[in-house]
Amino acid sequence: MEFAEFAGCASEIEEMSADTEIVEAVTDLLVAADDDLEALARFVQGRVFPAWDSTTLDIGPNYCYEAIARAAGRNVAADDVEAKLAELGDVGEVAASYDFGGQQGLGAFGDGSEDGLTVAEVYDELAALAAVEGSGSQDTKIDILFGLFNRTGSAEARYLARLVLSEMRIGVGEGTVRDAVAAGFDVPVEEVERALQVSNDYGRVARVAREDGTEGLAALDLSVGRPVQAMLAQAGTVSDALDDWEEAAVDWKYDGARVQLHYDPDGLDLPGDRDAPAGSPNVRVFSRNMEDVTDPLPEIVEYAEATLDEPAILDGEVVAMDGGEPLPFQEVLRRFRRKHDVARAREEVAVELRAFDCLHAGGEDLLEVPLTERHDCLRDLLGDDVSELVVSDDPDDIADVEADALDSGHEGIMLKNPESTYSPGRRGKNWLKRKPDVETLDLVVTGAEWGEGRRASFLGTFLLSAWTDSGFETIGKVATGITDEELAELTELLEPHVAAQDGQEVDLSPEVVFEVGYEEIQESPTYSSGYALRFPRFLGVREDKDPEDADSLDRVERLVDQQ
Repeated sequence: MEFAEFAGCASEIEEMSADTEIVEAVTDLLVAADDDLEALARFVQGRVFPAWDSTTLDIGPNYCYEAIARAAGRNVAADDVEAKLAELGDVGEVAASYDFGGQQGLGAFGDGSEDGLTVAEVYDELAALAAVEGSGSQDTKIDILFGLFNRTGSAEARYLARLVLSEMRIGVGEGTVRDAVAAGFDVPVEEVERALQVSNDYGRVARVAREDGTEGLAALDLSVGRPVQAMLAQAGTVSDALDDWEEAAVDWKYDGARVQLHYDPDGLDLPGDRDAPAGSPNVRVFSRNMEDVTDPLPEIVEYAEATLDEPAILDGEVVAMDGGEPLPFQEVLRRFRRKHDVARAREEVAVELRAFDCLHAGGEDLLEVPLTERHDCLRDLLGDDVSELVVSDDPDDIADVEADALDSGHEGIMLKNPESTYSPGRRGKNWLKRKPDVETLDLVVTGAEWGEGRRASFLGTFLLSAWTDSGFETIGKVATGITDEELAELTELLEPHVAAQDGQEVDLSPEVVFEVGYEEIQESPTYSSGYALRFPRFLGVREDKDPEDADSLDRVERLVDQQ
């Protein structure tokens, strides 16, 4: 398929408001996709790679602006592109405003006389861009992008720029593609949903639905070595749990980072062209957002090798420990971020696995098995070294478990339906998280200000936003609770996401999530949400959360009502 045809379809979808109309348009696109089906099922969501694949383009906005400027001509600089972005507010509109084609130089495909750019060529070039690493990699990435933009017309450039920066935003979500696959290839939506849960790959599911129908979808299983989305919890009370389930399964809520551990004693069948993790061909560890964090956590790898003797996929938390006492969540993230000198980091901060669920064991998928049976399988695998699960209908018993968890330095307890199945990616009513009555919010950083005096080289005040269906709305700034060392780390983390700068103030792409404590939420005209946090305090970076996993404005409003 010509990329221009995809761009035309995306443009039509962007003008639609009815969900049914959007599903029909995506259905038509997928049915017409031919060999490009897998790529288009992802492109229409703003993805280049499957959801399970932690491969990224690793190219920030400024490098995209440079590629656009080069394709636009000699009289256009990256600063001009950034200035136009401030005016138009959408990188796609900025790219569409230039007359690309025919610019010469390294990375150009030619003189603009080639056949039209195809979807397959866009995917292949972006995959090549993602694979570039080492000295000079950023220049090479810009060259590849320049070559792509150099072959686009206005509509193509609009959606290429958005795709590169993961800002497609045409109203197509995962549910849209799910429904379009079901409608386009005449398969039950429930089978598509199940296949997506076990494969975490919209392109693959679309292809299997087209080629093998319902029978092919039913044959898709979990694959040890390929992560799936974690089952999620929502806030709730003991009364909620007992009213709904009569009895609750209770385990500790650890102050750690969510992980999914994959193990196969015969070696993992790694998807794609992945290299085996350092130290073991048998173990992979993934974060909540499915980033591969195997290499920074060698003691978790060693634990799996020493304990497991059959294929398994485990869900749990990695907890930082010091002499048997848990350390704050931020200490865990120090380990997750470490790419070099891991041995030294291990000496400074030791981590342990607290497994609490089992998705696969001994060649059998367990997603449809009740929670208590999955926990039995977990105990069979790990012996007594597992998170204890207490099933009770007595609020006093549950309170005792919570008191033990808090006394041991952890966050509180989880309440779970004992009969619940494991639903990847779902935030339903079968898992409830109960915390002490100190509220925090996970908010997206959308701006910052450079500091003054000895902190002049650091970003020091951070603008926080809650998400809505139409974008992000500001709710306050945070500048307290941050040490000089943390400011340096935050500046390094956020600088690649700077989208624009005006004096001391910078605009940031919504990529990083902060956990923020506060005393109260007040109504305020100062911020676009209509609310402001009173006495906000920085608690840490939620590197295990994507922006869409942060707290919504709807939740903020519910908290205000509760106040």
